[in-house]
Amino acid sequence: MSTEVPVDAPWSAGRAGEYDGQTLESWINAHTATERFRRLVPAVTRPVFGAEPRELSLLFVLFYIAASGNESNPGTFERNFNTKDGAQMWRFEGGTQRIAELAARGLRVTFNAPARRIDQTARGVRVEADGISVRAESAIVAIPPTLAGRIDYHPALPASRDQLTQRLGQGTLTKVTAVYGTPFWRDQGLTGTAVNADGLVNATFDDSPPSGRPGVLFGFVGGDSARAYERMPPAEGRARVLDELAALFGPQARNPTAFYDSRWTNERWTRGCPVAIAGPGTLLAYGAANRQPVGRVHWAGTETSTFWNGYMDGAVRSGERAAAEALSDLHG
Repeated sequence: MSTEVPVDAPWSAGRAGEYDGQTLESWINAHTATERFRRLVPAVTRPVFGAEPRELSLLFVLFYIAASGNESNPGTFERNFNTKDGAQMWRFEGGTQRIAELAARGLRVTFNAPARRIDQTARGVRVEADGISVRAESAIVAIPPTLAGRIDYHPALPASRDQLTQRLGQGTLTKVTAVYGTPFWRDQGLTGTAVNADGLVNATFDDSPPSGRPGVLFGFVGGDSARAYERMPPAEGRARVLDELAALFGPQARNPTAFYDSRWTNERWTRGCPVAIAGPGTLLAYGAANRQPVGRVHWAGTETSTFWNGYMDGAVRSGERAAAEALSDLHG
């Protein structure tokens, strides 16, 4: 079904109305005979989207699958969470922030200056931020759509763009990390990768450094599980997570040297993770506004990518596209 969906315009698919008129959950319930499989589907959507199957348009999911492939290698649902030839295959030495650090070399970057307002004139744009005002030929807005919608635009954004940002909310996701002296699970012949359809932590991975010390396990808590986790006292949430890790990897997992959780819904400049999600009807009605420039204002960010939408790869590709659009403005 995903091969029917054009990645650059999923709303133009032949059956777009049918697909966007239902959720992933309603389609799964109508097409699977086993309760076990119905339980497994949320264990995938919570880490990948930070959402339950009932929150996701079927058309959006099909687009997401298609965006994980290319002309010679069609995307699959599994490719979004596979560690071999999939989205979870690579880590960055020194941390993923190295991408931003290296890209910023030679650029003038101003920190602690959130953009509040963007004015457009016939000659360009003026961006008003905390403590600074910048004039330029063009502006590229590279933040999640729901946050982009909180900037004050003059003149006001077209209704289709504004309506889109009202509907593309961020997923609900928390990352939990347990640190140990060594990756003890490897001594048992275990990889550290697990899927638990019934736990708070639906997917875990071995995040130990190349040296092998310390041992690090991390997992994703998403959708309804993340909302339940957020309501728990911190000590209770930690105990629940460690109990689940112990069930998977042995009693040593209950005694980490450190424990961290990253609650992206509480982060001011993301308000959720890992990606903006579309419910039924959104792509069909407003999807065409996702990348459409508004005068000299261009839209970037992983949600605007046609390949690896929702991932860092997609974010980089979106930046290349938006930069090309801005250069077109510059050269008339």
